[in-house]
Amino acid sequence: MGQAKYQRDGDPRTSGPGFGVTVHHEALEVPKRWRRPRLVFVDSMSDLFHPEVPTGFIREVLDVVRDTPWHTYQLLTKRSKRLASLADRLDWPANLWIGVSVESQTYSYRADHLRVVPGAVRFLSVEPLLGPVRLDLDGIDWVIVGGESGPRARPVDPAWVRSIRDSCIEAGTPFFFKQWGGRSPKAGGRLLDGRTWDQYPTAPSYDPVRTAS
Repeated sequence: MGQAKYQRDGDPRTSGPGFGVTVHHEALEVPKRWRRPRLVFVDSMSDLFHPEVPTGFIREVLDVVRDTPWHTYQLLTKRSKRLASLADRLDWPANLWIGVSVESQTYSYRADHLRVVPGAVRFLSVEPLLGPVRLDLDGIDWVIVGGESGPRARPVDPAWVRSIRDSCIEAGTPFFFKQWGGRSPKAGGRLLDGRTWDQYPTAPSYDPVRTAS
C-alpha cells in the first residue's frame, strides 16, 4: 500500500496520500518483458471494471493479454454489471480467465452477469464465504471457496463449504478450496473432510506456450 503508484486522494493525517482509482499505462509493458510463462492475476489491488476505469484502458489491458499468449491471466471483478454491459463490445483473449466474487447468496446474481461473457474460462470466487450459497453452475468452469482471514474474521460453517463442493461434484465443475481462514490465511489450514481440493479447469488451447522474443 505504501507504493507511490497507489497513493492518491487520501488524508495525509491518517493513511497518507490514499488509494484512489488510478490507471498505470506504464505497467502494461511489464508482462511483455517476462520471458517465462506465468499465471498473472490482473489488477490485484483494484477492479478493472470499476466505473472510473475508462473503457479504453480496459481494451488496452486485453490487448496486452492477447499479445502475450505465453501467459495465462486471471481477472476477478465485483463490478459484474459493467462486465456484462461490455461483454459484446470487447474482444476477449483466449488466455484470459474471467471471474466474479460471490461472497453470499445476495451476490449470486453476479454469476448471471458472468455467463454472458464469452470467456475461455469463467470462474466464481466464493470468498470470503459469509453464509450458505446455492449456485447455478451452468456455464461456470471453476469454483474457488475460502473463509475470511484477519483479526475480525467471521467463521465459516463447514456445511456451507460442503454444500458448494457437492454441487460442483454433481455438475462436474472443478472445485478449489483455498482456506478455512482465521486470524491469518493459514490459521485454519486447507483440509476439507481429510483432504485438499485443488481442482483446476481445463482451459481451451490457444497459441502454443513460448518465450518472449
